[in-house]
Amino acid sequence: MSGPPHRVGPRGLCRGAALTLVFASVLATAAATGSLPRGDERSPALKTRSVASFADRDAVADAAADAVADGKSGTEAAEEVVSRSGDRWGAVYDEREYQEFEQALDGSYTGVGIAARRSADGLVAIARVQPGSPADRAGIRAGDLIRTIDGRRVDRRPVSDVVALLRGDRTGAAVGSAVVLGVQRGSTGRTATLHRARLATEAVTVRRLGPDRSGSPAAVLIEVGSFTKGSGAEVRDAVREAPAGAGVLLDLRGNSGGLVTEAVTAASAFLDGGLVATYDVHGEQRVLYADAGGDTERPVVVLVDGGTMSAAELLTGALQDRGRAVTVGSRTFGKGSVQMPSKLAGGAVAELTVGHYRTPAGRSVDDRGITPDLAVSSRAQQRAETVLSGLGGGS
Repeated sequence: MSGPPHRVGPRGLCRGAALTLVFASVLATAAATGSLPRGDERSPALKTRSVASFADRDAVADAAADAVADGKSGTEAAEEVVSRSGDRWGAVYDEREYQEFEQALDGSYTGVGIAARRSADGLVAIARVQPGSPADRAGIRAGDLIRTIDGRRVDRRPVSDVVALLRGDRTGAAVGSAVVLGVQRGSTGRTATLHRARLATEAVTVRRLGPDRSGSPAAVLIEVGSFTKGSGAEVRDAVREAPAGAGVLLDLRGNSGGLVTEAVTAASAFLDGGLVATYDVHGEQRVLYADAGGDTERPVVVLVDGGTMSAAELLTGALQDRGRAVTVGSRTFGKGSVQMPSKLAGGAVAELTVGHYRTPAGRSVDDRGITPDLAVSSRAQQRAETVLSGLGGGS
């Protein structure tokens, strides 16, 4: 969706290409002190991203401090150090950007209300339009193809680029700023001028699939667009409220990540305790556990694709390794490094890599992604429904 901050390009992609794994309730403390609290290890103020090497936190902080003392931009100085470090997914946010980022984790964003997805023929299609959003009011509908944004062709560009252009991430577009969208519906094309608005995310949507011709309860489709605050509980509640015997199709396609605690809560909906993931911080090993009492009997199929990142990969890996779900789709993105936020002189915040996480079986997803049990390139949802039906979960 043209939702939580999602920066792209050589510099932009590493500055929030996904909602990443941050524990919001301790984020302010970590940023203020430059270190993570050593409390409950099931709630780390950490982010998962893919990176080849680590940036030196002290060098970044010193560069920002020296620049501010000289009357220059601490943010730009810190960015220069990070860019030279090889920390591919290291990020530096100015105060406004970081505020926007935190708001996104709380479930709000500046955008037009469009969720985009790669179509079967390689174009960019609108997967969902948020009700009441600027796109909805302009008559944009799911299934429309996005051909141009502000006059520029985008139909073969990465979906993440398209979403960032819709939000105006590169230009810092504000609420009320305009974006001209060229769309195609069937053989008819048109342009629409949309004005960005402050919107609440729709992180989780739930609907019934079926009815099943065999008479089994219809399956439940749970789509999770990102793991913002409260989304894990929404997944858990949807599983609890599903009809007895109905299977769950958990759609994580295009899920760019989110709060680690929400991903763990979502995993807890399907597990009765046990390991969700391990991670290291400067070589020190830590763990994430599921809560006890989840539904361990209901058939589950997880849909993934190349846009499944970070927290969504953590959840996918946990359910796959624990034998709790069959995964269907294409290989996930591969973001699996851990980052720590720290406050810099001048108010900027640097997020630098300190380690990596692994699935319960010890697999690293960093730069590798997760390979689904059934790899499909087209009609993925249809194939997933067939698999779920074969597991006795309806369709």
